[in-house]
Amino acid sequence: MPDIIKLLPDSVANQIAAGEVIQRPSSAVKELLENAVDAGADNIQVLVKDAGKTLIQIIDNGCGMSVTDARMSFERHATSKISEANDLFAIRTLGFRGEALASIAAISQLELKTMRLEDELGSCIRIEGSKVIDQSACTTAAGTSIAVKNLFFNVPARRNFLKSNTSELRHITEEFLRIALVYTDIAFSLQTNNKIIYQLKKSGLKERIVAIYGNNYRERLVPIELKSSITNLSGFIGKPEFARKTRGEQYFFVNGRFIKHPYLHHSVDNAFREILPADTYPSYFIYLETDPEKIDINIHPTKTEVNFQDQQHIYAILKSAVRQALGKFNITPAIDFDVEQSIDFLPTGNHIPTANPFDTQPSEYNPFDKGEIMPGKKQESQREKSNKENWEMLYDTGSVQARRDEESVHSGHLFKPEEETKVASAIFQFAGRFIITRTTAGIMVIDQRRAHERVLYDRFLAQMESGTASSQQELFPQQLSFPHSDAEIIRDLKPDLELLGFNINELGKNTFVISGVPTDSVNKNIKELLDKLLDNYKKNLVDLNQDIRTNLAKSMAFNLAVKAGKIMGSEEMEALISSLFSSSMPETSPSGKKIIGKISEEELEKLLK
Repeated sequence: MPDIIKLLPDSVANQIAAGEVIQRPSSAVKELLENAVDAGADNIQVLVKDAGKTLIQIIDNGCGMSVTDARMSFERHATSKISEANDLFAIRTLGFRGEALASIAAISQLELKTMRLEDELGSCIRIEGSKVIDQSACTTAAGTSIAVKNLFFNVPARRNFLKSNTSELRHITEEFLRIALVYTDIAFSLQTNNKIIYQLKKSGLKERIVAIYGNNYRERLVPIELKSSITNLSGFIGKPEFARKTRGEQYFFVNGRFIKHPYLHHSVDNAFREILPADTYPSYFIYLETDPEKIDINIHPTKTEVNFQDQQHIYAILKSAVRQALGKFNITPAIDFDVEQSIDFLPTGNHIPTANPFDTQPSEYNPFDKGEIMPGKKQESQREKSNKENWEMLYDTGSVQARRDEESVHSGHLFKPEEETKVASAIFQFAGRFIITRTTAGIMVIDQRRAHERVLYDRFLAQMESGTASSQQELFPQQLSFPHSDAEIIRDLKPDLELLGFNINELGKNTFVISGVPTDSVNKNIKELLDKLLDNYKKNLVDLNQDIRTNLAKSMAFNLAVKAGKIMGSEEMEALISSLFSSSMPETSPSGKKIIGKISEEELEKLLK
């Protein structure tokens, strides 16, 4: 029997290795950006076409490479970062394995131009599928330019599994931001199909975050900082009121490297647990500096996962730092210098007036009253008289009504005439959440929010199918800016958003003018509505993988449905019930939750036994 084990050719081995390192165009962008940062560049340009499928080009002004280094850089495991195994535990650079360029060259048509500052001519190398087609001298700027063309041209199966251009570009943008958020002393630009998406200047961390996500983030960030013998921690966390429905801006960086670490994320979640709803996620940009010997970054091909020696201590330090930052945010008063800062005193107990210590006149003395003051008797002021007559207004209306009801019970009258009318009514509201009505078999309880959500969902779906949206024109059109990822979603959803009743026009870079809104959203904060709409849309897209129109209708209905605690009149409740039972599925909300509950006469009798 002949031998069956063979040594793979380099071209096949490189393609297999590329499958681990280069999973999609964004993987190539990540590796090339890391090489540019390691080269000491302070200006890096990223150009992509067709979401990286046609072209990925990275241009930097770093140290460049010699003729020999340029050729050696495409050999597998050729690297300048390490020379022995112990170096793996002292890594301070982003790249070190020597796999990236070899893997990219194995699955693309690649052109490299590079020159050192001290050289007069640079080197140009062209490679197709690991085969060097040409290497020659060329004139080029100091630094390195790598153009990756037709990615996966020789691996059609991998190319067929790529997602849409919008999805792939979103991944590229995310990899770009993970680098740009760390190296704020480097100027970055990202251009797609000859259109500039980001143009980031050298700046501080907060300015870089604001430049990426918009000016509204300037007020959303709380600084976080803590130094210890184990790790130094710094960065920003988002204020609790700006938490989102999806895990959006959540970044951990260790020694200048983006990482994914569920254990550390759990620490941040724990710190926010008591002040955030269960289905919302805080934003954070957290940077850790620790001894490279105490972490292992060589456990994953993409180098996004690390192991910490002291991860339990880091967990506690991180949780403490987040809580400390939140505590400072909560107790520090916001000073508005445009408003006079006067000192207010709380009223004393039992409505006892506070005496003026400098007033030498007796309390009965009134210099404007010419009448005689009876000795030992205090005259009642008009204000005190008014307060006594209107004392009930000091209390909540519900408390006053409850006291009156109690007085009625003690006087032998369980209900007053107006209460008798309410009890006789066929429909009423309970706890600001439920609508209760009688049926022939007992009592029906309706969750008002879920019912309204179902009605709105059916209405929005019908509008998008028929193309007859009702819109309310804004008297003053609003100009709104969004982060690039959200702006891309709005561009994709614009036709369907207009079918819902929005009038949206693109003004410029990630900026839109809203001149009309759905009639159901009149008097709503449009920016907040669109932010929540996008959050729910992205959440549904990930969790449920729904089609666009179903997703949009569900997100809009969720955000515009009446909130718990909304007091409704009898006519409103009747109209809601009528619309509910005219809907497609009156017993179930769009999210699959139960809307209607019934209590039979027999169940009521059991309650009273």
